Amino acid sequence: MVRSATGRRLHRIAIYGLFAVVALYTLFPFYWMIASSLKSGQAIFDVTFLPDLKFNNYEAILSDGVFLRSLLNSLVVAASVVALSLGLAIAAAYALGRIDFRGRSPIMFLFLAVSMFPQIALLSGLFEMIRWLGLYNTLGSLIFAYMIFTLPFNIWVLTTFMRSLPRQIEEAAIMDGCSPLRIVRCIFLPMMGPALISTGLLAFIASWNEFLFALTFILTDENRTVPVAIALISGSSRYEFPYGAIMAASTIVTVPLIVMALLFQKYIVSGLTAGAVKG
Repeated sequence: MVRSATGRRLHRIAIYGLFAVVALYTLFPFYWMIASSLKSGQAIFDVTFLPDLKFNNYEAILSDGVFLRSLLNSLVVAASVVALSLGLAIAAAYALGRIDFRGRSPIMFLFLAVSMFPQIALLSGLFEMIRWLGLYNTLGSLIFAYMIFTLPFNIWVLTTFMRSLPRQIEEAAIMDGCSPLRIVRCIFLPMMGPALISTGLLAFIASWNEFLFALTFILTDENRTVPVAIALISGSSRYEFPYGAIMAASTIVTVPLIVMALLFQKYIVSGLTAGAVKG
């Protein structure tokens, strides 16, 4: 009995110790980013875990019109990608999940295969398409490019979720004279809330953080998004690297995403779990 109680105590200590190590590993970079954003000059190289609350870097970043414009551009691009990808994914998910036709499985695997291509492999082809469409150096080029990696994932998750919904509800709606559009809008969309929130949030984060396409397809400061704007922050001279300003800008960009993820984590887990194991 004593040995069993001691074993349980050691097991609990090991669990808490492992949790502490994981928490330290994941949270310390964010803490150090915030702490560094409060330093300036040579103080950035001093190892102080509780720095003075000096917001000079935040004032400099928020007074920069180019950075604020980049924030707005990122918001417009990410919101547009979420709206378009979810709208198209819902229509595709209804067709692939509720309508019986030959070739559904190959189409699903094709969507999955497309999402597996690395961005660098698609860069040259996308560049030519964007130039041909006249979208170069516009926010439309980023919206068009980001749909390539957000739309296949959204279609895959929403189709699997759509297949898990009971057919009796759809059949009853058809008997009442509902059209397919009304069935999707009035019946399926409310039931797909967790899946829509999870896929929409992940698409927003992916579009908000994307760097390679934004660096390649945008030429001027007026159309740049936040990741590229942060990479191009410069110091007062060629010999100064503005660590503090970069950390402040990164904090401004990252904290809203963390808050959104924490607020919607319940829907993310339920939506992705349902889409992954049902069907």
